[in-house]
Amino acid sequence: MVAMLDVEAEIARASSALGSAQRGDGHWVFELEADATIPAEYILLRHYLGEPDDLDLEAGIGRYLRRIQAPHGGWSLYHEGGFDLSATVKAYYALKMIGDPIDAPHMVRAREAVLAHGGAGSVNVFTRIQLALFGAGPWKAVPNMPPEIILLPRRFPIHLSKMSYWARTVIVPLLVLMAHKPVARNRRGVKVDELYVPGRAKFTRASKGKFLWTHGFNALDKGLKTFDGLWPKKLRARAIKACVDFVVERLNGEDGLGAIYPAMANSVMMFDCLGYPEDHPHRAIARASVEKLLVRRSDGEIYCQPCVSPVWDTALAAQAMLEVRGDVAEGMAATAMDWLKPLQVLDVKGDWADERPNVRPGGWAFQYRNDHYPDLDDTAVVVMAMDQAQRRGEASGLDEAIARGREWVLGLQSKDGGWGAFDADNAYYYLNDIPFADHGALLDPPTADVTARCVSMLAQLGHPEDRPAIERGLAWLERDQHPEGSWWGRWGVNYIYGTWSVLCALNAAGVPPEAPTMRRAVAWLETIQNEDGGWGESCDSYDLDRKGHEPAPSIASQTGWALLALMAAGEVDGTAVERGVAWLQAHQEKDGLWGQEHYTGGGFPRVFYLRYHGYPKYFPLWALARYRNLKRGNLRRTTEGM
Repeated sequence: MVAMLDVEAEIARASSALGSAQRGDGHWVFELEADATIPAEYILLRHYLGEPDDLDLEAGIGRYLRRIQAPHGGWSLYHEGGFDLSATVKAYYALKMIGDPIDAPHMVRAREAVLAHGGAGSVNVFTRIQLALFGAGPWKAVPNMPPEIILLPRRFPIHLSKMSYWARTVIVPLLVLMAHKPVARNRRGVKVDELYVPGRAKFTRASKGKFLWTHGFNALDKGLKTFDGLWPKKLRARAIKACVDFVVERLNGEDGLGAIYPAMANSVMMFDCLGYPEDHPHRAIARASVEKLLVRRSDGEIYCQPCVSPVWDTALAAQAMLEVRGDVAEGMAATAMDWLKPLQVLDVKGDWADERPNVRPGGWAFQYRNDHYPDLDDTAVVVMAMDQAQRRGEASGLDEAIARGREWVLGLQSKDGGWGAFDADNAYYYLNDIPFADHGALLDPPTADVTARCVSMLAQLGHPEDRPAIERGLAWLERDQHPEGSWWGRWGVNYIYGTWSVLCALNAAGVPPEAPTMRRAVAWLETIQNEDGGWGESCDSYDLDRKGHEPAPSIASQTGWALLALMAAGEVDGTAVERGVAWLQAHQEKDGLWGQEHYTGGGFPRVFYLRYHGYPKYFPLWALARYRNLKRGNLRRTTEGM
């Protein structure tokens, strides 16, 4: 039996700790950690550009890379994950670049693991490009993407507007690099010939392609390689200029192109390749944006983040504080709303307008600024927090911000009733079969988690005229439910995250707990609960050969999601909830928060995962506060959207 006095004390400790992390201007931002590839690429970027040595910086990144080397000898995509060839090749190259001897034990283990898995010739496309830029791999191994594709009409099957925002921003500067094929300055002359094995490389893909599309695109790639170097000079110059214009328009100040590391780094190399001097405003600000991603830890470790997450962290932390209630917590949430309000994008029609030209801007981005690329997930969570804070009288003057956010979300609903993260109707699945897209994440189609968040927002706001959009979203979610009762989570790991998102939406939209959709999901969550009372799920659940939920040790954020999901489905008095709450109580640490090394954020399934350092700080608190509030109010489920 859970003791409510203990729960109250635990909420107080956790909310005090979370509150102490709030910045002076009202926002929260926590570390956002990926795998070894980003810090390794950062080291290689510096040496590509031939920048002055910074031995202290290199030493800090070296310490980080060595610490996260896995027992299998290589580097993984997530904590305690399996061997990843491309991550290992990049980490090895970076460590060799900064001076680690190749006969050092950790380098020997890494090299042996690489060779055992087919060698550097079998890495993914982006790693092949990285190697080619250093003359450490052949350009012929890179699928051909001529810059002239930026000039193609929108009706053409292969068009940048048909790709996701992250693909666009990464690819456009790469088109210039692949056309010019520059070679890194690499003043230390470091290469990795010892990582190659004789024979033909074996390439793998992170998605299952369709035979006709795959073989058709492979034939096209061979044709483009044959034609390479024969493009008319005037057409090539026009294409290069179009690429540069695209990048410059979206440079995004010191927050960088697309506000994500790969695009930012590629833009710097593009400007360098085209002869822009270091002090040219475009190149200088692009280079400065990369530096803002560095994390310097007190233990001397340094790593580079893939991006930053202040809007997401702030909106979710504020939601947790609103659930905690009380003058102090709600006051912090209100301060967060003041910080969030001016970040709404109201005057820039981003790339999303290619598909929805008549929709007014009104969204929020994930990062501090990314005006061309606001997203539906952040926007929905921010609007829900603002609406809740204003209804309680903790914030005011938010009506227009809420209205514009709602208008933008409604305008970006896809034709099938779902919502993607950044664009509407971005579901040109055949593009995932082009040779360049071996990561299988070229698109941004509707997903259960984002669709659920938008339904939650619209349902919480409660405008009667929005009901048709809600019903279309609910129909999409019902079609997407898996036979065992779960939903796939695109942006969080995985089925627990997706199921939490959807059960919140179903509850907000008025679906009763007795509905079969709800019952199947509840039964599934109860089935996968660990013996210790918590929940856990491995990133392996994204495996191409779908096996569903992959069990893992209980962790704080996934336990929080499962509890919030069950309580949204009316299970606050259930045994599963009581056991989950007890797990959170037993694992709260001395600082009032919860520790978690496991990765529970999705970047690109099977290719790139994220460790949100804020997740174990606000989701468990949110779940405990929700539990207390429902119990104290003798309520069966919440009335809020999340």
